[in-house]
Amino acid sequence: MAKKKEPDTQGLIEDLAKKLLSLMGTKAKVSVEEDKENEATVVNIETEEERGLLIGRHGETLNAIQILLGMMVRSSLGEWKRVVVNVGDWRERQEEQLIKLAKEVADRAKQTGEPQPLYNLSASQRRLIHIELEKDSEVTTESTGEGQDRYLVVTPKGK
Repeated sequence: MAKKKEPDTQGLIEDLAKKLLSLMGTKAKVSVEEDKENEATVVNIETEEERGLLIGRHGETLNAIQILLGMMVRSSLGEWKRVVVNVGDWRERQEEQLIKLAKEVADRAKQTGEPQPLYNLSASQRRLIHIELEKDSEVTTESTGEGQDRYLVVTPKGK
């Protein structure tokens, strides 16, 4: 019996990303790779002149591109695939800053013995902090609230 051919997901995502960037009128190079650890397809966009335009204020444009691309992939494949869009090394720098913040907040929670709230984080930012602080046996993390009011609380263990 003939085996059903798997679609070339990476090739499709690369084509869709190039099409989207072209429609935006940008001149950027696109490369796509699998991130097996996070079960995601990473779309790397390289550009010198339009980096700020593609990232936007606090990464808003970058996140919008990621959402659009995810929806385009869903429409083409008929199923959701986790797509992460990165311009230059912006996401890596953001991740480093969040990890540093997570450690500082955990230290403050341990020193004061009080829960420490973190507001204005996206779902992916909260997830990263949860994962990072799982390694610290002296604190726990919990997301609280709903929708736009959702926030993360770092609590020292034993409290």
